[in-house]
Parts: sequence; C-alpha cells; structure tokens
Amino acid sequence: LALYFHSGEREEKCIIEDVPMDTLVIGNYKVQRWDIHKQEFLESAPGLGMFVTVTTPSAEVLLSKLYGPQGTFSFTSHQSGEHIICLQSNSTRFVTFAGSKLRIHLDIRVGEHFLDESVVRAKDKVNEVNFRLEHLIEQVHHISKEQNYEREREERFRKTSEETNSNILWWAIVQTLILISIGIWQIKSLRDFFISKKLV
Repeated sequence: LALYFHSGEREEKCIIEDVPMDTLVIGNYKVQRWDIHKQEFLESAPGLGMFVTVTTPSAEVLLSKLYGPQGTFSFTSHQSGEHIICLQSNSTRFVTFAGSKLRIHLDIRVGEHFLDESVVRAKDKVNEVNFRLEHLIEQVHHISKEQNYEREREERFRKTSEETNSNILWWAIVQTLILISIGIWQIKSLRDFFISKKLV
C-alpha cells in the first residue's frame, strides 16, 4: 500500500490495515511542508516529527512512538483483524505556520522484509541465492497465513449469514402467526357484533 495524503498542523490521520496474526508490518513515510512563498511542497520538512500510533482490533496500543520528518516504523500483529495506524505531526509555530499544510507519503508493506540490495551485492553468488530463497520462503509463509486468515473471515461471514437467515425465517413465522391471530379475532368480534345486533 503506497499513498500520500494532506494533513493540517497537529491533525491526526488514520488508516485501517487488515492484518493476519503474527505478521510483520513495515511502514515508510516522508513529510513535506507547504511553502507559502514558493506555492509548492518542499522536498523535506526539517524540524518536524511524526507521532505514530498503532492500535489492535481489541483497542490495545501496539506502537506509540515519535519519529523524525521521515522514517520507518514496524510492528508484528498478535491477532488477526483491522489495525488502526495513525500519524500526527508534532509541529509547533516555531517550525511551521499555524494551519499550514503537510503532505505525508506513506508506504506500508504487510508480511514482507525489505531486500537490502547493497547487502545482496556484497555477498557471493551462493549466498545471494540463499538470501533470495529465504526471502521467497518467507513470502510463501506470509501467503499461507493470508489464505488462512481469509478462510477464517469467510467462515465468520457464513455463520453470520446463516444466523441472519434463521432470524428472518423465525420473524416471518411470528408475523404470520400474529396476522392469523388478528384475523381470527376480527372475525370473532364481527360475529359477536352481528349476533348482538340480531343481524345473524
């Protein structure tokens, strides 16, 4: 997932990432500051920092740390589900003008270790093959975890659908019984009324 978004000074922006259990998540970000005079975003925003918070599906704070104007954060999920990743600048009026815009570039990788190409080039061919093979094996494990997680979600969705269908069926039966009871009561009331008026 690679994206960028605009944020105000000290404004918190959050994204939701659906992550399987025991999965490494790595995030890279870079902050750019809007320059009023040049009317463009500057390539860097020195002095700014980003406060990164990660919350689990059970509302447990997994990561809460202050980073620089660009950096990398990572965490490992302890449970499956939607993790909330929030970023907030720690800018002050000494660093940027109040209400100024920030552009945040964010790249999130789920279940993946980044290959350090400089390390790979430094190794001989055999070690390079081993290194890439380990990376591929890790990717296979991640795909397997993703598939298991999708199966779990599909099973939960199926159970919810079955429960909903069952509830709808019972509600329809109850409505039918109520309508029949009201109909019988109305017929009896009309019959009693006609008898009392000696119309029958």
